[in-house]
Amino acid sequence: MNTITVDQLMHDQQLVDLTPNVPGTALITTSDMNRPGIQLAGYFDFFAYERLQIIGKVEHHFLMTLDETTRSHRFDRILSHPLPCMLITRDLELPNVLVEIAVKHQVKLLGSPMNTTKLISRLINYLEFHLAETARVHGVLMDIYGVGVLITGKSGIGKSETAVELIKRNHLLVADDTVEIKRVGHELLLGYAPELTRHMIEVRGIGIMDVKSLFGVGAIKNRTEIDLVVHLEEWDQHKDYDRLGLDEKFRAILDVKVEEVVVPVKPARNIALIIEVAARNHRQKKMGYNAARAFNDRLMNYLDQDW
Repeated sequence: MNTITVDQLMHDQQLVDLTPNVPGTALITTSDMNRPGIQLAGYFDFFAYERLQIIGKVEHHFLMTLDETTRSHRFDRILSHPLPCMLITRDLELPNVLVEIAVKHQVKLLGSPMNTTKLISRLINYLEFHLAETARVHGVLMDIYGVGVLITGKSGIGKSETAVELIKRNHLLVADDTVEIKRVGHELLLGYAPELTRHMIEVRGIGIMDVKSLFGVGAIKNRTEIDLVVHLEEWDQHKDYDRLGLDEKFRAILDVKVEEVVVPVKPARNIALIIEVAARNHRQKKMGYNAARAFNDRLMNYLDQDW
């Protein structure tokens, strides 16, 4: 299970540290949020204390309507649980006694000028990405006509050389050799390059090249959704390859099914062009038109005619 620290959240989201004497080493394990309004009212059954606690305008106003003794007691009871941290939105101020309670329980208080709804939406997107399940795949990831294409195959098959040709055709390199993949939500796969190899590509006989320097910033992309897998393999004359496209294949990546196309490689085949067409065809199918099925329907209608 992936985790991040409160300090990392505070730094990345530019949040204000309201309790600098409290270490930000607590771990955040979920992207879910909790607004503890019902806990401020005194009900603690089913308290989701493992989530980030958000104090917005409504919670703050209710808190300020309580008498000082009740307010301190309720706040103390909330912070007595092992919370990762508590965020105060809209730059709302808490009484010093409540800040002291947070320090006593070593719970980090963070502040933000943003309104509650926008902050929650922003934090959920951030946490879903950073806490997402992760995998590492050997291959090349390209953005081709807006389609995220993961090119796989054994070493030496020509993945990087094909990627260079695709870059020359104005497509975007995301990652070469090692592709980091995160599953965000239920079915979204985001691929990106490790920091060490970002914007780099390796071609046997030439070595490491900086795509950003050679081709410009218009030839790279930091991350993209993975929509299609193109697997390159050596041509096997004894193997029957799909010639119609009716039999769709899928590859499971982090339990998400991604359409896969197997492309046999042999001399004189323009692999970059084939991958371009595969990306166009995939995009067309996503828009509701499947050429293979249309041809099959046309063929069936032709055979059904009374000659």
